[in-house]
Amino acid sequence: MAGHFLKRWLYLTHRWIGIVSCLFFAMWFVSGLVLVYVPYPALDREEWLAGQAPIAWESVRTEPGSAFAGSDPADLRRLQLEMRGPEPVWRWQSWTGEELVRSASDGRVISETPPGEARAIAAAYAGADVARLDLIDNDQWTVAGRYDSHRPLWKATLADEAGRNLYLSSRTGAVLLETTARERFWNWLGAVPHWIYPTVLRQDAEAWRQVVLWLSGPCIVAGLTGIWIGILRIRLGRRRFREHRITPYRGWMKWHHLTGLAGSVFLILWIFSGWLSVDPGNLFRSEGPGVELQKQYAGAIDPAIDPGRLAAALPGAQRVTLASAAGAAYLQVEQGGAPVRYLDARSLEPSARGPQPVLQAVAQLFPATAIASAETLTKPDSYWYAVNGELRLPVMRIRLDDSAATWLHVDPATGEVLGSLARSDRIYRWLYDLFHRWDLNILLENRPARDVVIWVFSLAGLATSVTGVWIGWLRLRGKRTRNPRTRARAG
Repeated sequence: MAGHFLKRWLYLTHRWIGIVSCLFFAMWFVSGLVLVYVPYPALDREEWLAGQAPIAWESVRTEPGSAFAGSDPADLRRLQLEMRGPEPVWRWQSWTGEELVRSASDGRVISETPPGEARAIAAAYAGADVARLDLIDNDQWTVAGRYDSHRPLWKATLADEAGRNLYLSSRTGAVLLETTARERFWNWLGAVPHWIYPTVLRQDAEAWRQVVLWLSGPCIVAGLTGIWIGILRIRLGRRRFREHRITPYRGWMKWHHLTGLAGSVFLILWIFSGWLSVDPGNLFRSEGPGVELQKQYAGAIDPAIDPGRLAAALPGAQRVTLASAAGAAYLQVEQGGAPVRYLDARSLEPSARGPQPVLQAVAQLFPATAIASAETLTKPDSYWYAVNGELRLPVMRIRLDDSAATWLHVDPATGEVLGSLARSDRIYRWLYDLFHRWDLNILLENRPARDVVIWVFSLAGLATSVTGVWIGWLRLRGKRTRNPRTRARAG
């Protein structure tokens, strides 16, 4: 009797939760396939360099030491030289997150970008006329928190065939984002529905997080109950298999049953990993080195730079960054069409720190923790890889003997800490990244194979979802979803 009662609730739970969840499943599978090929708009390094003018060295007449005479060098995290429209500027980024901008021509303070300047910067960067300029707080593509320090934003609509929009900081004039009409169109079909990302919701980060949790949670229940019912209803036996009677259902229910069985494991792994994307209960949150420790590890930076010496050594550079790691300063030089170069800040020769100074600096950074091991990676592995874009190699992996079993990934040339992974981060890599992005290196290195895997599993899940949506529609309209002769109980 109790078994009959539980089974009845099993079927009812799957039936009524499934009617709604299958709509979301269908939306997520279709939008996920779009997202594989058209990512959410972001301005990566190559795109930025494509529009950025080379540094006009003849106009760099002010040294940063004098331009930032009132600033504390101990608070300097990195110093950058680049063009701001037709004018070179120094960008001083502090450890507190503040950014100060000074003209590299005359040293004047730049704390706002008037409309005329914003229009000129956008036109110079894009190589196109600005058809319209608007001051906005945010829109669908700039709702993320990383733009907060630059709000309000200048949105420049360009007069070109690609339908490009540029977003600039109203304070510093920095180009923050570029979108095209094609990107925006496909993202309305991809990232926006897949991430439940409408502006009105996403601008409240905690509200958005709760909506994702409470949408994906019941979908997990629908998937688990569906697998349970699917296994209960399967008909095993050689004779039934030969007669294609492994399922008691007919019509739409038959295809829902069979596609559900075929794609059930993928569907559960996929929706469960999607639920983990917002880290319910902060189970996987890990704290890396704090700002003070990072500051101690980097060491002080002397902002006294001779622009003439840089001009002679770096004639085509588009951005030069002065930073420090493991107690030694280095320059990062970026130029379109060429790999990023790292130079010793004093000699301007290629930076080559070697492992021993880096290990000593790490040991000083974590005096209460021993270094368990260190190795140099020359190719990607399961924890150091990139789905899209470039990957810094070689890289040192330093394992610490602390309670979180932390791994540090450090550039051996500069000593820069590129990332840290605690034990919880490595678990999250398998539970979320693998099952949601299918990012094993063997698949990443063979892109067609990865696409085939994603398409096969997604189409199986989509078939299950679409048949479920139709069955739910028929049931809501009061119509039967199986052949009357089939006496088996259906979910």
